[in-house]
Amino acid sequence: MDLLNSHLLSLILFAPTLGALVLLLIPKDQVGAIRWAALVASLVPLVLSVVLWLNFNAGAAGFQFREDYLWFPLIGSDYRLGVDGISLPMVLLTAILSPLGILFSFGVQDKVKAYMILFLLLETGSFGVFMALDLLVFFLFYEIGLIPMYFLINIWGSANKQYASFKFMLYTMAGSLGLLLGIQVIGLTLGSFSLETAIAAWPTWSGTIAGLPATTVRMVAFVAFVVAFAIKVPIWPLHTWLPDAHTEAPTAGSMMLAGILLKLGAYGFLRLVLPLYPVEAAAGAWVLALFATIAIVATAFASFGQTDFKRLVAYSSVNHMGFVALGVAVAAWTAQNGSAEEGILALNGAVLQMFNHGLSAAGMFLLVGVIYDRTHTRNLDDFGGLMPLMPVYGGLLLFTSMASLGLPGLNGFVSEFMVVRGSFPVFSALTAISMLGLLMTGAYILRGIYKTIYGPLNTKWVGHTSDISVREIIAWAPLGILMLVLGLAPNWMVSVINAAVTRLF
Repeated sequence: MDLLNSHLLSLILFAPTLGALVLLLIPKDQVGAIRWAALVASLVPLVLSVVLWLNFNAGAAGFQFREDYLWFPLIGSDYRLGVDGISLPMVLLTAILSPLGILFSFGVQDKVKAYMILFLLLETGSFGVFMALDLLVFFLFYEIGLIPMYFLINIWGSANKQYASFKFMLYTMAGSLGLLLGIQVIGLTLGSFSLETAIAAWPTWSGTIAGLPATTVRMVAFVAFVVAFAIKVPIWPLHTWLPDAHTEAPTAGSMMLAGILLKLGAYGFLRLVLPLYPVEAAAGAWVLALFATIAIVATAFASFGQTDFKRLVAYSSVNHMGFVALGVAVAAWTAQNGSAEEGILALNGAVLQMFNHGLSAAGMFLLVGVIYDRTHTRNLDDFGGLMPLMPVYGGLLLFTSMASLGLPGLNGFVSEFMVVRGSFPVFSALTAISMLGLLMTGAYILRGIYKTIYGPLNTKWVGHTSDISVREIIAWAPLGILMLVLGLAPNWMVSVINAAVTRLF
């Protein structure tokens, strides 16, 4: 047990990579063996993540399950891992969504071996970001997740996959370049890439670099960090890569992109920007709040105007992540200007929204994939009245849509309410404007439901479509259960998040 506890994070982190190495040994024509081996490899970190959650002490300060090993001592960068109440929910979310995505991907027929290997490597990259306590290690894992997603879109995507994958790579690499330079400035200036060392020393560092004063250096690095993470969230107006990437990605790729990869940017704000740049973040909080509000409202209207079902859900991701950005902005402002109670509440909501959106968005993309596999179209105008033909599917779509909409009693309501409640006393006008986005969220969700399972029955599907399969229901079920549990009894997660957020303040 001591061995397990002392290396638990590494076991979770590298279990998918070990699974990918095992897949290399399986002949590519053994498709069934490849699929099941990939699923088992993704279930191992899920079991270990549950063990991690059950043994985590929310009341203890600092990072837990620490691992510190020499890696690159010449420049002060080491293999450092740890989790707290902010990163732990993201580790659990990654562990939940990965096997569900692989299970849904059992329908993939082309290059199955390569697909599953890339999916497992994507899981490792995501785990690494949420566990890293070294800036350079954080960056390496941040980039590792980029490469598998590029190939998943480029090889297994839809008709416009080349354009979408190139745009995805171009945007994220552009942001990563500035992030790397900012990390190098911090690490080489302080003589260590340790996150804890940087948090303690960087906000008060008073030296010069190339004749530039500390305030200027910090501001330049701050902008580089913010742009990189804003692209990843994504925050308006840097969001245009996301609808294309979602639309062209395979279904499980969209599940991971919305459920996990978008959270890497939001996590970067929480883990790096807020503690490393408290003064700069407070000064720019109103700008982030403004862009978050525009994202909430503008992309809600954009979703309402879509005829492509998947593109509708893609724009809704930007809409929902806008609330995360708004919560971060409130936290940045209140940490330096009082009203800590509102900041803590808003940031609790933002972290919970990251988890909740991962569930609902993954569920929505899964259900869009189900109907596409049967009809070979995502055009909402081609559906209509499918509830009698697909009653189980219709019920699951209705449930998931209501969670995404924010119906009280389901998970989406809790987190967005917390963000709005914490934001209103701080950015009253912007929060009030963002309510228009909530109104339009109801409009585009109801429009999507009406176009697919309600309204006049499109008779061309009679006898030519089938209901959701058992395998697809199993892939959806954990998401649905968690949507309901977190809607009715969220405190089991909120208590963990709140302890870490309060200490952050």
